[in-house]
Amino acid sequence: MLNPTILKDGLSIISSCKKETGDIWQAHLGAAAIASYFFVKDNDFSHDMARLINMQAKGMVDKVIGTRQERSVSACDAEKATAAILGALDKTIDQLHWVGHNVIYSAASLRAIRELNGWGSADDIAGITGLINNFERTIPGRSWIGFSASDVKRMPIADEDGFPTLSNPKELSTLVLNELAEFLIIYRAESHHDLIGHMLTFSHALNLLFDLGHVSFFKRGVQPVLKLIKALRSSKHVKPEDSIRLVSPVDHMPLQRAARAEVLPTEIAFWTKDYSDQEWDYGHVFKFADSFYDHLRRVEAKKDSYIENFRYIISKST
Repeated sequence: MLNPTILKDGLSIISSCKKETGDIWQAHLGAAAIASYFFVKDNDFSHDMARLINMQAKGMVDKVIGTRQERSVSACDAEKATAAILGALDKTIDQLHWVGHNVIYSAASLRAIRELNGWGSADDIAGITGLINNFERTIPGRSWIGFSASDVKRMPIADEDGFPTLSNPKELSTLVLNELAEFLIIYRAESHHDLIGHMLTFSHALNLLFDLGHVSFFKRGVQPVLKLIKALRSSKHVKPEDSIRLVSPVDHMPLQRAARAEVLPTEIAFWTKDYSDQEWDYGHVFKFADSFYDHLRRVEAKKDSYIENFRYIISKST
């Protein structure tokens, strides 16, 4: 039960984000709409389950563009659109920008355009490339435990960090899931829960670039995602009573533990809840689910600890 219209609407939200809002964040909801489509496509869900996911995604999309008189119906050549988006991403792929959203938005757009075999007008594609261009000279992210944004920007990746060689998606997914599993406590804070969640989505976006044939972009994006992982490693064993350096405009001490989700996005009970009053966790209810289960499909050993700690990532929405 697939709904290609949700892909078109997701692309439209990404394309119009900068023009309509003046910033880069409403595109979250467009990427989330695209994630909802592939979450349904890539999993063997029942008809009722797929219907519920689609309904939630449609509600999210309609809240953004439901009042528009027109939605894009023309279809720009997929190859030209891809070249334009990669041309924009080429300027920022080598550095960490806003915990990887330059890559997340690019990969979501390219994934949807490939599935649709083309989408939008030249102006629509220009909206996407303009959005991605806006990540130039931006910070790695605003909220960190133990580091400032400047610290993270300058952070080197060295042999002593112990990272494995990463040459394909399976290897990256294995690393990311193992990192997720090692957190003793996951805190409900932008500098913790959200960064761990975006470790999942950023690395997933790199894997999608590889899947789409853009292997050089995957390889260039590995260093920035390792920088995010390295920054997170220092908080794996932080206890509530510990004295820590918290650099964040939104988080405060003491950090609060994240709740544990009793149901998961692969269970129908998860989707019987209406997430509209929580703005679908700004789309992360779809994005975190799509990314985590895509990572899980790529690894050979399915450790219980992967799913257990994911419960604390997805619980912000439940």
